[in-house]
Amino acid sequence: MKILVVGGGGREHAIIMKLAESSKVDALYCAPGNGGISKYAKCYPVKATDIDGMLNLARELAVDLVFVAPDDPLVAGMVDAMQAAGFRTFGPNKAAAIIEGSKVFSKNLMQKYNIPTAKYAVFEDPAAVLSYIEAENTYPTVIKADGLALGKGVVIAQNYEEAKAAVSEIMEDKIFGDSGSQVVVEEFLTGPEVSVLCFTDGKAVKPMVSSMDHKRALDNDEGLNTGGMGTVAPNPYYTEAIAQECMETIFLPTIRAMETEGRPFKGCLYFGLMLTPNGPKVIEYNCRFGDPETQVVLPLLDTDFVDIIEAIEEDRLGDLDVSWKKGSAACVVMASGGYPKKYESGLVISGLDEKGQTENCFVYHAGTKLGENGEILNAGGRVLGVTATAETLPEALKIAYEGVASISWKDVHFRRDIGQRALKALES
Repeated sequence: MKILVVGGGGREHAIIMKLAESSKVDALYCAPGNGGISKYAKCYPVKATDIDGMLNLARELAVDLVFVAPDDPLVAGMVDAMQAAGFRTFGPNKAAAIIEGSKVFSKNLMQKYNIPTAKYAVFEDPAAVLSYIEAENTYPTVIKADGLALGKGVVIAQNYEEAKAAVSEIMEDKIFGDSGSQVVVEEFLTGPEVSVLCFTDGKAVKPMVSSMDHKRALDNDEGLNTGGMGTVAPNPYYTEAIAQECMETIFLPTIRAMETEGRPFKGCLYFGLMLTPNGPKVIEYNCRFGDPETQVVLPLLDTDFVDIIEAIEEDRLGDLDVSWKKGSAACVVMASGGYPKKYESGLVISGLDEKGQTENCFVYHAGTKLGENGEILNAGGRVLGVTATAETLPEALKIAYEGVASISWKDVHFRRDIGQRALKALES
């Protein structure tokens, strides 16, 4: 098979490396890709959101499968366009991708089908939002932009002043564009967070290994929200009993709800969960592989990735046994100084070999590009995901941080406490 992967981040790098393990794959292409991905797949400068450009590229390369990885092209309907042109695809169509594309849709879906989630209210008018928040007078309170916002459209306001500033930025200043035309205000849930990605063909659900993301920019979960500063898998808080409960009360009900709504979901559905004192609840859905969760989950996948993709496409996932390797994985994200705000790019990264790698780890490239002389430069906020697998989580973290120590560039930033909460959970 010849496969085109749409996207250019760490998630896409992880997808490409897992696809490369399959004996069924002859050639891998990526658009737009990045400096690190270009060492393993031929990259083409087509934007991930350019549906016509991507269609032309798929035709030109005569690919057998198009794997649409990021949220933007999925929500915009790239899968529909590819299928209409006769290409086999991986990823949900536009009707199903709305589960991530609109927080209002997903919250209303959960309410309609009794899927456990936080209490919420939806608003289109900034004044009405603030009146509601003031009347509720419960902090922290969670304010979410309705649409896609690069994983940054959620504000946890600690008081009324912070809430007022967030509403002004999202709804009036439109810092996320039209994504902020509506907002969802939610009660603040407490408990350990868990990410569970699931393969689904619209009927059967096969959960992947659970993981724990670290969203805040700074150690001790301080600082601004980011797209994710690191992950570990499996998540020790996610026990077999909780997994069973989630399957019965969340995973299957969500898939059935989408089918009932005439929006059958095929691909990877991401469940962001909070294990509250009142049981697991959904914080968010994503219509694709998470980033950087993919970087720790896919290395632990034992079953041929292409076999799973074909089973989903042919509606026979329920007949396939999806198996996982024993052990743990840890990913530490190395970011540009200043991320998630302003940062300098085009800086030379040292400590990587000619394949963009370092010893004992796998380095997934998220925001890199090749310089004129072949050197690897930073080209984004999150730059590298330094990842290790081992028999135990302490071992995986030790190897990952050794890898981090061997890589550097000006003003590099990373968290030094990735996995610490998970280790405490394991100890208790």
